[in-house]
Amino acid sequence: MGKTGKLFEELVSLMEKLRSPKGCEWDRKQTHESLKPYLIEECYELIEAIDKKDDEMMEEELGDVLLQVVFHSQIAKERKAFSIDDVVEHLNSKLVRRHPHVFGNSPGYSYKQWEDIKAREKGKERSSRVGEINPLVPALSMARRIQENAAQVGFDWNDIDGVYEKIEEELEELKKAKNTGEVEEELGDLLFSIVNLSRFLKVDPESALRKATRKFVERFRKMEELIERDGLVLEELPSEELDEYWKKAKGGDEE
Repeated sequence: MGKTGKLFEELVSLMEKLRSPKGCEWDRKQTHESLKPYLIEECYELIEAIDKKDDEMMEEELGDVLLQVVFHSQIAKERKAFSIDDVVEHLNSKLVRRHPHVFGNSPGYSYKQWEDIKAREKGKERSSRVGEINPLVPALSMARRIQENAAQVGFDWNDIDGVYEKIEEELEELKKAKNTGEVEEELGDLLFSIVNLSRFLKVDPESALRKATRKFVERFRKMEELIERDGLVLEELPSEELDEYWKKAKGGDEE
């Protein structure tokens, strides 16, 4: 057995011990349901590490995600449902089945073939080439995925100019809907079009919005510091002065 196999076996053994009667009280109390928030949290912390291009942080967060996989598998084993061996075996088989162009005789990658294989594995025919709506996936990521599926079968703009025009069109429709009950729908159409733009620009909309939000928070905190340094209270300043302090905070980003 190689080093990787030995280390993985050690990890599985550690989790078994943590869940044993002589293990950790907290670990023993956990269930699939109680661990859900931690799984989501660890995935987002890994995404943050990727965004920062921080290899050391990424190494640690990948380990935390792996821990969640082993943790859930150990709980399932105790329920006599499945084990980590079953999880890995299932994954290995899936990778081989879904890549017949690598492990079989298929001439090359085909999006249609990939989706057909997925549908057969789930025991159903594909209901639509555009895919299914998963209510648990963040809205921006789901919109991007749906658009990618549509584009794979040729339903797409010819070039980015059409996307820009669509955004302008949706923005005008939103303005017209300002005092009607259609504001939410028109805003959704505008957001969907912006996701399309991000796809054409090869930018992940979820990541872009997260970075923009982080930048806003950092600038807002800088603005607070500048205002407090001048002995003023943010809530008491008129909008014109706030705007000046905001410009100073932005300027600090460029220094």
